Amino acid sequence: MTPTLAQSHRPHAGSAPRVDLCARARDWAEIQERMLVPLYEAVYERLEVGRGTRLLGLGCGSGLALLMAASRGATVTGVEASAPERLALARTRLLGDATAETAPEARARGEATLLDGGPAAAAAPGTPAYDLVTAFHPIGCVAGDSEGLSTLLKEAAPLATRGAPVVLVGWGPPERCATSGVLRVATKLADPLRSTGSWRPALRDDLEEVAQRAGLKPDGSGRVACPFGYADVDSAVRGLLSTGLFDAAVGATDQVQVDKELTEALHPHRRRDGTVWMSNVFRYLIARTPARAEA
Repeated sequence: MTPTLAQSHRPHAGSAPRVDLCARARDWAEIQERMLVPLYEAVYERLEVGRGTRLLGLGCGSGLALLMAASRGATVTGVEASAPERLALARTRLLGDATAETAPEARARGEATLLDGGPAAAAAPGTPAYDLVTAFHPIGCVAGDSEGLSTLLKEAAPLATRGAPVVLVGWGPPERCATSGVLRVATKLADPLRSTGSWRPALRDDLEEVAQRAGLKPDGSGRVACPFGYADVDSAVRGLLSTGLFDAAVGATDQVQVDKELTEALHPHRRRDGTVWMSNVFRYLIARTPARAEA
């Protein structure tokens, strides 16, 4: 079976690491996801997302990117196939939990729909076509992740207007991402025979290759600085583990070993006040759905 966009969120079959998925989802939403805010802002600004925009978010996770679009007045739909714990947090953020301070703002400025499933879940009869599709979960750092994204994009493209922008995201060049050195811990500890799930350095044409396989036409790109900043080493470890990039390493060794080596790898990035700071660059590609229906 072809992996989905969100499969990297969850433990891989055969490794079976014991993971508290609800705690991991909270760590992602409270610690790690905010690191990508500059990326979301740059994309929305470039594409002039606002009132009248109908956005479909693939692998929407805990929904921060959707919330930001909704706060601009966009009507947003998010689909999430394999991270129900994150989807539950997205519903809290966007659909009216009284404990979520940002939810009323989203309801006031835009409309939100959150669905458990893939793109087909967003294809209800009578649903207007989307004029923007986003896949904000970064690819290009886990072996096998791009294949699942290509499949999702093929499914989503018919739901969008002709020539609609589709946004793909990946890590920037390893030499411009301080976190790359830390992520190498995942490769070092993972089963060397594993073909999917372990970290690998991003490649220059990862995003273009995914777009072409999905039948999309590249139409511009950009790079955005997304530094990773944490209050302390413990927060950094929890945040990085929440990405799922260390699952294969945990399966091949154990959680204690991964925590130990991850802590050691973070040491050079620790500041005198105990905070952890790593500069990174992320890349986004804007591709377009076909301008004309195929013959």
